[in-house]
Amino acid sequence: MSEPLFSKSGDTEAGHSALRVLSIAPTSFFGDYGCHVRILEEARALKAIGIEVTILTYYKGADMPDIRTIRTARTPWHGDYEVGSSRHKYAFDVLLAIRLARVLARNHYDIIHAHLHEGALIGSIVSRPWRIPVCFDYQGSLTSEMLDHGFLRPNTRALGFWQWLEKAIENLPSAIFTSTQNASETLRNGGNHRIPIRPLPDGVNTDIFRPDVLTPNERAGRRVAFGLHPDDVVVVFLGLLARHQGIGCLIDAAALLKAQGRRVKWLVMGYPGVLHWRKVAQARGVSDAVVFTDRIPYQNAPHMLALGDIAIAPKLSLTEGSGKILDYMAMGLPTVAFDTPAQVEYLGNLGVYAPVGNVEELAQRVAELIDQPERRISLGQAARIRACQQFGWDRAASQLATVYYELTKRDTSVPLSVKPDSNTPRC
Repeated sequence: MSEPLFSKSGDTEAGHSALRVLSIAPTSFFGDYGCHVRILEEARALKAIGIEVTILTYYKGADMPDIRTIRTARTPWHGDYEVGSSRHKYAFDVLLAIRLARVLARNHYDIIHAHLHEGALIGSIVSRPWRIPVCFDYQGSLTSEMLDHGFLRPNTRALGFWQWLEKAIENLPSAIFTSTQNASETLRNGGNHRIPIRPLPDGVNTDIFRPDVLTPNERAGRRVAFGLHPDDVVVVFLGLLARHQGIGCLIDAAALLKAQGRRVKWLVMGYPGVLHWRKVAQARGVSDAVVFTDRIPYQNAPHMLALGDIAIAPKLSLTEGSGKILDYMAMGLPTVAFDTPAQVEYLGNLGVYAPVGNVEELAQRVAELIDQPERRISLGQAARIRACQQFGWDRAASQLATVYYELTKRDTSVPLSVKPDSNTPRC
């Protein structure tokens, strides 16, 4: 979609100008996984309270019909690529910066909401002539992610450069939002005291993610379609199939429980690399127990999670958020997880934890829940209540709006009610 042209006034029905936010997403939005869900649901929640949001992103990805999206030009030499760190992202980010300058030259925005470090760097530099406040949506350490994806190696000069650049980027914006309280504390302890840092936990739509999304007959039928017996205890995973997500640990845990004679199936939902992980499961002798579905559209995620009895979150990264945990909680699924800061922050005392990377303990925690169906039910019910009370996207939108108004010195005494936009997008 091309850039929308807004009038400078843009009055609402109440006679007040609606706040206009340009969300920079240096990724192939929308792609049915955690980071993208946060970008989408933040935009929807802001829209619900009368704030206009446009998303600027790479050329590849699915358009969401309820959110304005602007895309970069295609790169002629690399039409297909997978998520994660890639040298091709340098070119994508150059194109993103060019498109951003073009958008700002033709349109009026009050706030730039930049996701990820690349977005914060591009947004902070390119927007300077327009003096637009930039908010940085921090979702984890840049260098840690690059190490997780194998793009950087430890103890190298390149790592030192990227660590320096990461710190420099974190001092550019007007405010920083982090996906966890732990991330906020880490940034402050790292010496970032000049810029306001606000924890903004991920959220979940508990009207969509709910335990009764399927009838008992629908659930039974869908389980059969995936080769799941009615008597099987089914462990579900939803997310990227990446090493730092702990997929290898999941497969190893499945092998341990199979060796113990446990009757348990593992429904692994996500992408990329499905063929690789199927081969790993086959080599470990659990291809009959681990079912890979490949990519699951976001709108189908609740129906797929409803097939499970237990959820698992074997994420190894100590710096990234873990939004899938909230989906599990809203679905009423008891959750076994590695005790990373983000996952402990979301689950609290309702999580069933194993030390990070300890496959034997991970398998044991799953086995305990298999043997304790009543505990599964009570943990799931309590997790659902916690998700509803503490992690709604409306709460996140309110926190975002408060900072936006502070940075723009806007009057918050009159709620905004936005007219339907009749402007034709313009390139």
